[in-house]
Parts: sequence; C-alpha cells; structure tokens
Amino acid sequence: MVHLPASVGQPQALGARSVRELISGVKKDILALQNGGVNGVLFCNESDLPYTNRLKSEVAAWAAFFVGAVFDSLKVPHGINLLWDPIASIETAAATDAKFVREVMCGTFASDMGLLAPDPAQVLETRTRLRADHIALFTNIVPEFASALENRTVAQRAKAASYFGFDAILISGPVAGEEFSIDDLMEAKTTAKDVPVIANTGVRAANIKKTLEVADGVIVGSSLKIDGKTFNPVDENRVKELMLAARK
Repeated sequence: MVHLPASVGQPQALGARSVRELISGVKKDILALQNGGVNGVLFCNESDLPYTNRLKSEVAAWAAFFVGAVFDSLKVPHGINLLWDPIASIETAAATDAKFVREVMCGTFASDMGLLAPDPAQVLETRTRLRADHIALFTNIVPEFASALENRTVAQRAKAASYFGFDAILISGPVAGEEFSIDDLMEAKTTAKDVPVIANTGVRAANIKKTLEVADGVIVGSSLKIDGKTFNPVDENRVKELMLAARK
C-alpha cells in the first residue's frame, strides 16, 4: 500500500506541510517498498477519514496528481483504490496507466459509511467506455467496516463475483490492519476456483505462511509501516522481512 496524504478539502488535510514535502514522503514510501521487493504498489486515499461511497472530483484529481508526480519512480505495476468509489477508482486508474483497481464492486452491505450498493454493470461498463480492459478489477466481497445484507454467504458472493467476470476476489478483516477470517478465505477459494483470491488486510510476516497456503496473493499496508501503524511511513526493514517470509 501507498497511502496518499489526505486529499484537498478533507478533514485530515489541515497540516502545514507543503505539496513538495508531501510528494517527497510518497516517494520515500515507494522507494522503501520497491527496495524491499514488493511485486506492485496500490495507491489509496486512506487518510480521507471519514470515508464516503461517492467521491467529489477533487479527490480523484488529487490522487492522479500524486501518481503523476511519482510516476518516474515506479518500477513495479501500480493500482488505484479511492475509498469507497469504484467508478472514480477506475477513471483515475485509466488516467494514470494503472494495471488494477481495488474496490467493492458488487454486493450490498450495511457499512459504517452508510449503505454500500455498487452497480457491477456500471463498473464493468466504465472500464469498457474508457478502453481500459487491461485494468484488472479486484472486488472486495468481505469489505472492512461492513456486513453483507440478507445473510448472503461468502460462497454466494464469491460465486457471483466470479460469474460477473471480476479478475480477483478480496477477503478483508473488520477494519484496516486487522486479520481476515481464514474460513472466509477458504470459502471464497473453494467456490471461485478459477479466480484469484487475495487476503486484503492484516497480513504480516508472522501469518503469511498460513495465508499463502490458501490465498493467491496478499495486499499489505499497516504491518509494513513504522511500528505497524497504518498512517506512519513505510519501514523498509519490515517490507524485507515480509517478502523474505513470503518467498520461503
């Protein structure tokens, strides 16, 4: 994860640091991740608390600006995740030469941000409209801060995501940085046999062995930060420790 500084107009964007200082901080995170051996980076507006499911246009503009500002530093594929808006995420991905997008793209959830009810047809139509079929769509079927409505099981959600043609299925814990349920991971993997299943939160060097015994990949943020805290800078030593454990 590359957690971007809080977007312009957001409550957390009240600090005194200049844009150039903010860009420098993002570049340092990217350098630490790449030096540590990651396979890709995912840009996210994690600092835009509290989250919403419909973004204003300046948030996407802010994210695109930062990706452009650090673009020459990127040596691995990158993705986009603008919480919690799949359309804005795909539009920003198409504008920044991203290779994948992470969001909640199907299903209906009661969340701490209100009702999450993305339109999967619109999601896929947006990718087609932008001639961006090269962008992989990663849909989160067990999202943080949310519970599925109508008691739909993980298996049911995984089957639907696979049937709709999404490129990967993500399984999360209750909030950012907290571990997913291994049962949820196994249920999704067993159901959606032809679609990669990715552990989305709470992955650490200590649990990556058991995670990769089931999952096809992981997305990691908090455990790679200084002291394991989500909004701290990336700690290169933690990245190297995780990647060493993953390769083993």
